[in-house]
Amino acid sequence: MIRDICKDEAFLARKAEPAGPEDLPVAADLLETLEHHRDGCVGMAANMIGVNRRIIAFDNEGTYTVMFNPEIVKKSGPYDAEEGCLSLSGTRPARRWRSVKVRWQNEQFQVRLKTFTGWTAQIIQHEIDHCEGIII
Repeated sequence: MIRDICKDEAFLARKAEPAGPEDLPVAADLLETLEHHRDGCVGMAANMIGVNRRIIAFDNEGTYTVMFNPEIVKKSGPYDAEEGCLSLSGTRPARRWRSVKVRWQNEQFQVRLKTFTGWTAQIIQHEIDHCEGIII
């Protein structure tokens, strides 16, 4: 189901709760909502659709990927970026890393670990910021 985009900054500033198997329908809604906004959006976090769970979905070089409970465990190559967000108006400066190693759970809740670089790494960092309640 395509959900409305949450623009409530007080809600977006809350740290997300861990996700579990009961949140699989939320992930499906998140993916459907992201696909609906594909012309102007490359990633979303569950709080952007009004659900305070640690779930992100993003364009991973042409394929959508969902991560449950993602966390950055290593980062390198800092740089400054400017980013927009469907939940917020305008653009804002953000400190990002060229390479991030992420630990997360897939749809079967198996732990995965992978290093992402470039644009994909930037998208992931933006969405994990949402999970942390960080409003850029």
